[in-house]
Amino acid sequence: MFRNYTCLFFILFLTQVISQERDSNNYTYNGNKFSEKKVFDEAEMSYRKAISSEPNNLKALYNLGNTHYKEKDFDEAAQRFFQTQKETDNKYQKHKAFHNMGNVYMQQKEYAKAIEAYKNALRNDSTDDKTRYNYALAKELLEKEKQKQKDKESKEDQKQEEEKKNNQENDDKKDDGDSENQDKKEKDDKKSKNQGDDNKKDKNPKKNQDSDSKKDSPKPKGGLSNQQMKNLLEAMNNQEKKVQDKVNAKKIKGVPVRGKKDW
Repeated sequence: MFRNYTCLFFILFLTQVISQERDSNNYTYNGNKFSEKKVFDEAEMSYRKAISSEPNNLKALYNLGNTHYKEKDFDEAAQRFFQTQKETDNKYQKHKAFHNMGNVYMQQKEYAKAIEAYKNALRNDSTDDKTRYNYALAKELLEKEKQKQKDKESKEDQKQEEEKKNNQENDDKKDDGDSENQDKKEKDDKKSKNQGDDNKKDKNPKKNQDSDSKKDSPKPKGGLSNQQMKNLLEAMNNQEKKVQDKVNAKKIKGVPVRGKKDW
């Protein structure tokens, strides 16, 4: 009796598995038809139903990745291809999954990742000419990208060097200009000062004349001032005049009167 229940349970389980597998295959088939017609949203829905019915349906998983690739949803596509190669031990299926992963990375211009994906594809099938070609192309594009980046950095360094040189030249010109302005300012200040001194002389001519007289007249010995010297000379002249007057008076008294006759 127990054995009969066990057999019945096994039959029901097997029937359910077969039914799920059949449903999954049907969904996969429908997805392929939608994909051929480029109705990608319907194709995606069918593949997801197929995977939901049978998680081990690697064909539906792989085709779902292709659908994402055609929709340019590259991140989702890479994820589906990665899951496919991880879930299978079949070299052919691994090769196809890695090859398509390489194609995704090429679209994203991630050439280093593409090279690694194509390498893994070739490890599982080294005879695929398309994979070998894509691998060589990815290496070439990566080298060009590196050279382009190197040239860009070189130009940026050159530009920075030129800017640094121009800034230095501008600083030197500014310093020269500041020096010239300072020299001009000093000359203008000196000129203004000289003009100020000349104006003071013009406003005080007597003072200037006295100053010039003092400069031209030699200072008498003994430390006498000009005024003292002048007073001394006047006193001497007065004294000399008095003496001369006395002499003249005596001469007048001694002269005989010519109108009187002698006996």
